[in-house]
Amino acid sequence: MQIWVDADACPKVIKEILYRAAERVELPLILVSNQYLPTPPSRFIRSVQVESGFDVADNYIVAQLDEGDLVITADIPLAAEVIEAKAHAINPRGERYTVNNIRQRLNMRDFMDQIRSSGVHTGGPPPMNQADRQQFANALDSLLRQIMPKQ
Repeated sequence: MQIWVDADACPKVIKEILYRAAERVELPLILVSNQYLPTPPSRFIRSVQVESGFDVADNYIVAQLDEGDLVITADIPLAAEVIEAKAHAINPRGERYTVNNIRQRLNMRDFMDQIRSSGVHTGGPPPMNQADRQQFANALDSLLRQIMPKQ
């Protein structure tokens, strides 16, 4: 099992939580982005730089993904592909994507895109706060306990 991170838009504080988790549970953590990302020295943590372009990092993750892996992403179409590949996905706010909610998330995303394309300014998500960071850390720990092979 590996942890993949759609790292271009992943907040730094979330990456730091992931670094600590990878060391603690001794799982490979791979950050994928289209720019150079420094990572702490660790045998469990590495970054992969892909070419710039639409969905290049997403496509790389999907191509490398194994069933049961975990992906951290706010990208709902990527999360849908992850779920289809029988892997796990959570967003940087700790919300888990599942077969039961991914279709609804895709529909809402498409609806909001349609509203924005008609000229309505919808704003973005609120800035991450301490509660969001704690929610992510709790969700990550819970999911790792659930999906990690028993040793």
